[in-house]
Parts: sequence; structure tokens; C-alpha cells
Amino acid sequence: MIPKLEVKHLSHSFHSMDGETRALSDISFSVKKGEFLAIVGPSGCGKSTLLSLISGLITPSDGEIWIDGNKMVGADPRIGYMLQKDHLLEWRNIFSNACLGLEIQKKLNEVSKERVRKLLMTYGLDAFSDMKPSELSGGMRQRAALIRTLALQPDILLLDEPFSALDYQTRLAVCDDISMIIRSQGKTAILVTHDLSEAVSVADRILILTKRPAQIKTTIPICFPDNANSPLLRRNCPEFSSYFNDVWNSLREGGVS
Repeated sequence: MIPKLEVKHLSHSFHSMDGETRALSDISFSVKKGEFLAIVGPSGCGKSTLLSLISGLITPSDGEIWIDGNKMVGADPRIGYMLQKDHLLEWRNIFSNACLGLEIQKKLNEVSKERVRKLLMTYGLDAFSDMKPSELSGGMRQRAALIRTLALQPDILLLDEPFSALDYQTRLAVCDDISMIIRSQGKTAILVTHDLSEAVSVADRILILTKRPAQIKTTIPICFPDNANSPLLRRNCPEFSSYFNDVWNSLREGGVS
């Protein structure tokens, strides 16, 4: 079966007046359709750079990215990117914020507007459509940001620490909420996070990177009972601590303090 996403021998270096900084070195992996992959690694190892390369925001120094068996060239509309901050515009209400991506891509019409309305209703924000972002909680703002991304109907979602700005209790609830939304939509997702518990609770597989220049150290498959079908339920499973220790030990062996 052809992978939904395939990264082949990806390397990247940044250049400045001080010389070359090698961020990633010979990264190769694939993601199946509907799979939820988490990526963890030492701080500054290049996790966010990897997502920027996959999204097409920057061009790799070496290597290729393939989607559905076709080589990717530049940004691809099949990829949606959710950043650390929600970046909702205060002068626009929640509905118009959710429509922003469609507007930028010149895809805003009555059909796509109705799709946004249905997403807002499905995920509990229809009553807040006319409100400004400052009138919503942090968790609701992140849900609105996800709807803005889903409105573009991407096949693949890239999540760059989307819960890191939230307090711990809200973070748990929003992580559970958004993970369930992504799975219910059948999306292929890649999450970058520093939170190992978060990675274990949401992922089907965890990819562990080394220090910079990052390489893939190991990949840990995650499997919970079928009835543990949400991140919060997974955290209560006996397997959770075992997976957490496996990830933590792998990172520690790589010199992470």
C-alpha cells in the first residue's frame, strides 16, 4: 500500500554569516492514511523545522517528500498546519476567523461557508460564531483554530505543539477534544510535542529524534485496548506508564537531561 506521506532522506541546513548550522540529517519515515504520528526529541533538535519542510514552507537541502505516491513540490493544499498559537485575528469574529484560510485561498463561497457553519456546530462553537477571540477561553480558541484548518479539507494535519500555551488542566481537556476530532475526521496527523505523556496518549506511533543534527533514533509503536479510545482514557491504562518509560529511556540514552 502506498503511504499517505513519505519522507525520503531529508536533510536541511541553515546558513548565516556565522556559517552553516545543520538541523536535520538523512530523515526517512512514512505515515499511513489515518495514522497519528507523534515526534519527540531534545529541545532545539529540529522538530519544528521538520514540520516546516513537510508543509512546504521551506525547501529541504536534500531529500524528497511524497504524498500519495507523488513527489511534493512546494506547498501542497492537502496539508494543513496548526501552530503553537491560534493566531486568531481579534478584529474578526469566530466565524470569519474560521473562514480565513478559505478566503486566502480564494475558496470562500456559500458551499464552503456552510461547511464552516457545520464544523462550528459539530464541535460546539456555533453559539460563539459572532464573538471575538478575546471572549473565548484558550481551549475554545484552539478549537476554532482547528476548524479554520479543517475547513480547507486537508488530508494531512501537522500540529506544532498546539496545546503548549494552555494551562495543564485545559491542555489535557483540549488535547483529548482535538485528538478525537482529528480521528473522527479520519485525518492523517503528525504531532510535534515536548510532552511525552501527550505523545503516548494520542499517537499510534512515536518517532524519536536525536540531538541536532537530528536523525531518527528509534520508532515506538503504541497500542492500547480498543475501549481506550481517547487520550484521557489511555492515560488510565496500565500500558501507559510502560510506554512513557520506553520513550523517556530512549531520550535519556541520547543524552537528554
